[in-house]
Amino acid sequence: MRLYLDYNATCPMPESVALATIEASRKSLGNPSSMHWAGREARRLLDDARDCLADFLGVEPGSIVFTSGGSESNNLAIAGHLLRVAKNAQKQKVITTAIEHPSVLKTLEFWCDQLDFDLLTISPRENGVVDASDIIRKLDDATAMVCMMWANNETGIIQPAAEIVSACRTRNIPVLIDAVQVLGKAPMDLAKLDADFVSLSAHKIGGPKGVGCLVVRRGSTLLPWLLGGGQERGRRSGTENVAGAVGFAHALGCKDFSQCVSVRDYFESELLKYMPDVTVYGQAVQRVGNTSMFAVPGMDGETLLMQLDLAGFAVASGSACSSGKREPSHVLQAMGVDVRLARSSLRVSFGPEHQNVDADALVRELLRIRMLLRKMAGL
Repeated sequence: MRLYLDYNATCPMPESVALATIEASRKSLGNPSSMHWAGREARRLLDDARDCLADFLGVEPGSIVFTSGGSESNNLAIAGHLLRVAKNAQKQKVITTAIEHPSVLKTLEFWCDQLDFDLLTISPRENGVVDASDIIRKLDDATAMVCMMWANNETGIIQPAAEIVSACRTRNIPVLIDAVQVLGKAPMDLAKLDADFVSLSAHKIGGPKGVGCLVVRRGSTLLPWLLGGGQERGRRSGTENVAGAVGFAHALGCKDFSQCVSVRDYFESELLKYMPDVTVYGQAVQRVGNTSMFAVPGMDGETLLMQLDLAGFAVASGSACSSGKREPSHVLQAMGVDVRLARSSLRVSFGPEHQNVDADALVRELLRIRMLLRKMAGL
């Protein structure tokens, strides 16, 4: 048996998207910057994909900057904006949250150090939600930028992005919203949100890996940090990934993650029925419908993950591995979760294809593994 339950890491590509991507690769013989017929055909495919994305997101086509994914989009927005305002002596600090994706946290740490900005990191409350007032109280004329995610990639907890953007807009403070985990999973109106920068990724919704976009609000400017031929209106040089952009456009709306809510909730109810000491994070607040993060006390998350892998289940650990050193989830630690419990965490992210029988199978396997590990430990 094999069961893929890691959709937040990457979403399997539907056959229709794969075919559209392959067909675009065949048709886009030329470089979209070339003047000849082959280049014009590639440019038309790229422009059509941009128009499709813009229509779906409710933004202008010219606001979309194609990138290699969410991480590059976050880097482009942060570096591009901070480099532009670095010489403004009034702008002295950047505000973010402690639960951001590493492509935001590490990028901010690097550029704030390089450009001598103060970095203010706001922690969430114990329920995993960042209180908007905690950020709004810190806004002032010295604030160069605010960066926050719309939905957390580990817990699925939705953050008050709209409230933060609105508060920053009245103060003329630029905002980056990492919306990678919201696209396709929760209602999203970027025109209404009106953020300066919004990062998105194709492979989280069933599109190709290696393509994403940064949506740049009209009137918001940034310095390019990838220089060369001046593609993407001079904001991101390099030959565009035409086939990837087409696949991204075709993936929009292909997966209805709203169907996942009932399966996710059923999984959590069955898990707590048979393992009542388990902690499920975010149950009391709004989450994207496919994500469940939980901790099994006394069990190591990495060990659980490996045992599940051997049994054919693909899930994610709440821990991040770097250079062989395993660290507990920075998200859970920011929520005030004990380090030992944080090390016991797993994340399951369902897809529209999953049913209650899949949830049952996972619960049974978790029970079997826990009994096995306890027996091996002499408990």
